[in-house]
Amino acid sequence: MKQYGAEFLGTFWLVLGGCGSAVLAAAFPNVGIGLHGVSLAFGLTVLTMAYGIGHISGCHLNPAVSIGLWAGGRFPASKLLPYIVSQVLGAIVAGGILYVIASGAAGFDVAKGFASNGYGAHSPGGYSLVAALVTEVVMTMFFLLVILGSTDPRAPAGFAPIAIGLALTLIHLISIPVTNTSVNPARSTGVALYVGDWATGQLWLFWVAPIVGALLGAFAYRLIGSED
Repeated sequence: MKQYGAEFLGTFWLVLGGCGSAVLAAAFPNVGIGLHGVSLAFGLTVLTMAYGIGHISGCHLNPAVSIGLWAGGRFPASKLLPYIVSQVLGAIVAGGILYVIASGAAGFDVAKGFASNGYGAHSPGGYSLVAALVTEVVMTMFFLLVILGSTDPRAPAGFAPIAIGLALTLIHLISIPVTNTSVNPARSTGVALYVGDWATGQLWLFWVAPIVGALLGAFAYRLIGSED
């Protein structure tokens, strides 16, 4: 239960910190942090939690990561469902807290997106379903490669959180214009439920694509990372 609690709190922090930066600070008058700040915020949530709870739960914070680690032979199947449930619940509670905070400002309108992920008319840059699908698959694939490689016993000890946090920052720098960046089904669910409408209608993509990408990343690392 300590592991599941750690995943709940860690995913809560990821959504509150990452999506919170997008909703509250990205376009704040005169001093908005913009795309670069939001990208860094997501990376920092993972980096800080990796040091904070990595020794407790492994700091997955992401159903796709848990599935990818299982496929890579690093995580038991028996813990997959409890981890995923904990992550999604943490994301939803964080989305609720963020909603309460954001709605305290005049003019707040959840229909503007609330940091939800989308494609087509709901992509920040108007990118198509195919572009969004390819982006999410490829970004998650390389995220898993970095995770599996940096946590390999042969890798330099103690630096994995930095590599993983910076990888997530880079992923956001690349893909925020395309999908608002998911690579994490829990993160997508945690805010989409409060928007409803199009956000929940397009949510399927942000479960399917990251999971496919994670499986591909695990397969690729098995090919290049094997000691055989």
